[in-house]
Amino acid sequence: MKIDPHNLHRFHGGLHLPGNKEVSLQRPLARVPLPARLFLPLQQHIGTPAEPCVEPGEAVLKGQVLAYAEGYVSVPVHAPTSGTIVEVSEEPVPHPSGLAARCVVLEPDGEDSWLQRPRPGEYRSLNPSALRNRIREAGIVGLGGAGFPSFIKLNPGRRRKVELLVLNGAECEPYITCDDMLMRARPEEIIQGAEIMRHALGAEQCVIGLEDNKPEAAGALREALQQSPDARVQVIAVPARYPAGGEKQLIQVLTGREVPSHGLPLDIGIVCHNVATAAAVFRALVRAEPLIDRIVTVTGAGVKEPRNVEVAIGTPLRDVIEFCGGYSDDVKRLIVGGPMMGFTLDSDQVPVTKTTNCILVAGHAEAPDPLPALPCIRCGACVDVCPANLLPQQLYWYSRARDFEKTQDYHLFDCIECGCCAQVCPSHIPLVQYFRFAKTEIWSQEREKRKADHARQRHEFHLQRLEQEKREREERMRSKKEALEHPPGAGEVADPKKAAIEAALARVRAKQAARDDPRTARESNLRQPDEAPTAGPQVDKTGR
Repeated sequence: MKIDPHNLHRFHGGLHLPGNKEVSLQRPLARVPLPARLFLPLQQHIGTPAEPCVEPGEAVLKGQVLAYAEGYVSVPVHAPTSGTIVEVSEEPVPHPSGLAARCVVLEPDGEDSWLQRPRPGEYRSLNPSALRNRIREAGIVGLGGAGFPSFIKLNPGRRRKVELLVLNGAECEPYITCDDMLMRARPEEIIQGAEIMRHALGAEQCVIGLEDNKPEAAGALREALQQSPDARVQVIAVPARYPAGGEKQLIQVLTGREVPSHGLPLDIGIVCHNVATAAAVFRALVRAEPLIDRIVTVTGAGVKEPRNVEVAIGTPLRDVIEFCGGYSDDVKRLIVGGPMMGFTLDSDQVPVTKTTNCILVAGHAEAPDPLPALPCIRCGACVDVCPANLLPQQLYWYSRARDFEKTQDYHLFDCIECGCCAQVCPSHIPLVQYFRFAKTEIWSQEREKRKADHARQRHEFHLQRLEQEKREREERMRSKKEALEHPPGAGEVADPKKAAIEAALARVRAKQAARDDPRTARESNLRQPDEAPTAGPQVDKTGR
């Protein structure tokens, strides 16, 4: 599938928002020193948390597996440096709930000694299944924010053909520039990672889509592409319009195809990954490096030196902010992610995870207090800007009324929570919060329903087993009763056990009858038991 860069399409709605990106691009990429302790959450992805395989006091090396993948939708966690395991305990993590989660606490030894790594081979000699296994073993997840295990998205199945691999470099949300910096600084890693992913998928073509407000990144990618022997990779700039970086929206702009409701891009022969994920795949396959660090944007009026930094996963946010000059005098809110889709934190003691793309230290002007919500006036502004072409005002009414069946009738789960509707609402209604609430309640109800169904099935199986045991007991008793009442007659084949019992009973009855007969009793007294009577007088062998 060849994309014509002069014949692009557009998605419904969207907004033109102030980018505020230049402030974090003025300084070069730098690496944050290792902190005193690293806090590595066991769940840094969608799916089942990893299971720890280390003990407190154990010495580990850089790149060593600290927690194995538990289940299919899961990936392992690796040590970002060498050191000693302090404990596996509940620690604060970056999450909207503010709750703690299990983490492996690692104390670096300062030597940064690598585990002995396998010698990288030529990825083209590996089959797609082996490639996916290597990617999973490296702990790679989607680095665009969702955190879905990448090896699963690289497995289309035997019956599906992938025409196009899309690498998402749009990065449309304000303030965030980590992908922009990566494309400028390491374009060759993205290009080679794209080739590896295309090989794993068996895709015919690959396109890297980024917004047209990133000319430096586009130029770096095109220059790196000239050094690549494979010409089946395109770099295409799309119009800068939020949320052009949404998976479905970017695919629609590039191809004109719409992903079906409740469907996946794979349903139309397309797979989409982030450019940072492609770079991580390159490092895993070519350099044998697991996912142990990432580039993070640190920006906002509340930090003294906004910039992009490379951070070891598990580094507390406080250490990252200190490296960037510390807090300024204008600090209002600490946000992980961007101002549209990020969430507020109460503490900077939480660690950087695989999905942390931005630390926004917002000032008072950047994070004003929300105005009180007013009644909906049904102006329709939210409908006009919704990139998923939904009816946000209807979803709001049904979410507020807790009529969750109706919300699904209006395709609640097609909402990407971009925040466009809340941004333009003249009544200042926090629409996205209502939609998140409805989704959470529906998921909770489905979990409870699954538990109830499982309990009901177990109870029904228990009753069936008891009924079967009762029938078997009754059948055994009936068989025994029939055997006693109707012993087998002539010509019938008797059960050997039953025949032996009947024979023993017959012998007992015969002995009893013999005792009751007086003649038999007198004869028994004249001879020894079981001695047969003789026919004549006994003759002595000596002749007497």
